[in-house]
Amino acid sequence: MIISAIQFILNPIFGKFEREEFKKFLRMGITFTFILGAYWTIRTLKATVFITLVGADYQPIAKTFSILLLVPLVMLYTKILDYYSREKVFYGLSFLYGIATLLFAVLLNTKSFGMAESSVIAARTGIEFWGTQILGYLWYVFVESYGSLIIALFWAIASDTTMPDSAKRGFSLVVALGQVGAIIGPKYINKLPDFFIHRLPHMPLLHNPSVAVAVASLMIFCSILFLKYFLTSTPKHLLTSFKGTNEKKVEKEQEPGVLEGLWLLLEHKYLLGIFAVNFFFEFIVTVFDFHFQKLAALTYTNQNALGVFMGDYGSAVNAVALICLLCGVSNITRYLGITVSLCLTPLIIGGAVFGFTSFDSIHFLFWLMAGSKAINYALNGPALKQLYIPTSHDTRFKAQAWIETFGSRASKEGGAIFNMILKPLQTKFGPIVGRLYHVTLSSYVGYSFVIVWFFVALFLGRTFKKAIDEKRVVC
Repeated sequence: MIISAIQFILNPIFGKFEREEFKKFLRMGITFTFILGAYWTIRTLKATVFITLVGADYQPIAKTFSILLLVPLVMLYTKILDYYSREKVFYGLSFLYGIATLLFAVLLNTKSFGMAESSVIAARTGIEFWGTQILGYLWYVFVESYGSLIIALFWAIASDTTMPDSAKRGFSLVVALGQVGAIIGPKYINKLPDFFIHRLPHMPLLHNPSVAVAVASLMIFCSILFLKYFLTSTPKHLLTSFKGTNEKKVEKEQEPGVLEGLWLLLEHKYLLGIFAVNFFFEFIVTVFDFHFQKLAALTYTNQNALGVFMGDYGSAVNAVALICLLCGVSNITRYLGITVSLCLTPLIIGGAVFGFTSFDSIHFLFWLMAGSKAINYALNGPALKQLYIPTSHDTRFKAQAWIETFGSRASKEGGAIFNMILKPLQTKFGPIVGRLYHVTLSSYVGYSFVIVWFFVALFLGRTFKKAIDEKRVVC
């Protein structure tokens, strides 16, 4: 009865589902809720912890460090997929991440983190200083890797168990449910330290962000249970994937190995196009994010206050995305097609670049970042995930991992390198003029990327449609 009522409410928004099909996407969506809830909790704390332990100016270095470590991680992940099933890899990796998150909660809940205000970082020397620095960098890389590998693996499983017509309706519903976890995590879990400060002032161990990290680990363990429930409770005929008439021939041409996903990416224009779309968005947003976080660090010097602000930001991103989805933005894909959805996003981000160069305010940047990422999650994200449906099994799992992990981090690294220009500009021209020069350069790069991005999106949409119409895999 409850399922029928929910389906009746959501059908006009996401499209008409069969009952078992609707239950399938509910299960998938609840799994994604826990994944995104955990990720956005630690992601919004990523900046807080790193800024507190290391400093805001060192984030470009952290991004460089993360990409260097993520490459061997993706290679190992690709190799594991040759020996174990998709679900076993998900269970194993998620379990390891859950344990590691608990370990970080313990490490962060130390005296060194408690005293890690920006005013005393410079006063530290010796083992304590370097231990704090290393912990900050390891935390940054850990969060980046979870967001890349686990989310990519989840969507690989989703695209490997869904047909194209069903994905048009279901993937937007899954994203919408995921936003619920992504709102609750940063909005409420990140505020636990402040809650315990007022309710349990005699328990200082609960007064820093490590308590939120511990809760995030529980959410990771819950994602394992719900994925298992999804795979075992959904009827088998609803767990089938798209099969192209040329799929066996394509799979024979793919040689196994730790770099198989990377070779697939480099050999096919279609995959390079998906890589480019990810790259352009992440690069532009990384530049936005750098200026936003520097202003946030200057405005909120207390670690808990900064954590609450970043938590509110994370919730705002996902709340706007959820509102967009509930207002029927997914109907753009259903009625106008993936090509229109993919091409609309660069036009919207082009408008965001104009806003970034025109207004200088932490509150404006707050909503600019929230709006940009929300549109990506609500409109561009579900469309991009559908692009993997007319591909081979190895492409869905291995090439997608390289695109989502290495590609996403490479774009952020590109943005980080570009952000490194800010400091020399400020040294030469002064803090205000130097920043203005950097913003101007950002606009030139941003507009150039948006133009190329539009035509790449056009190519991807048309290639996808042709593959589905001809019942062939692209690669």
